[in-house]
Amino acid sequence: MPGTGLTGVRRAVEADIPELVRLRSLLFATRDEEYFRTTPVEGDWRRNLASVLQQQLTADAARIVVVDGADGADGADGLAACGIGTVEQWFPGPHSVTGRVGHVIGVVTDPAYRRRGHSRAIMRALLDWFGTRGASRVDLYASAQGEPLYRNLGFVDHPDPALYWRPAHR
Repeated sequence: MPGTGLTGVRRAVEADIPELVRLRSLLFATRDEEYFRTTPVEGDWRRNLASVLQQQLTADAARIVVVDGADGADGADGLAACGIGTVEQWFPGPHSVTGRVGHVIGVVTDPAYRRRGHSRAIMRALLDWFGTRGASRVDLYASAQGEPLYRNLGFVDHPDPALYWRPAHR
């Protein structure tokens, strides 16, 4: 990615969208917890994801980065890994002077390319980007497999529990 010194990490382009959808699908394929189950009410999330990816590829508040698979350039042989980060403007406070909060939406590596440092390189690229965007902190939800990497990069437990609510659960 230009300016980061991270070999192999680049910003995603429109041609990567089908591969980004494939990789994001892998992220949820082995997760059977209720939180990750789809329902008929939610519709076709893959089509919705492709649409949002298209909108966010060049957005100032989002960064989508990838590592190409095999010897391909620009995703010609598929993608080995991807990561998505966003920055939101929250209200400043003593814990977040700027109010700008980064979120790692997900990092996923194709099983054929795991244990090669792709997720670490993607995270470093995202953390560099969060820094340029003025984020006071970066939040993420870690899988059991990803937790050691995130802790090694300096992530710690949040002091408050993470909760969620869905209108369908009323």
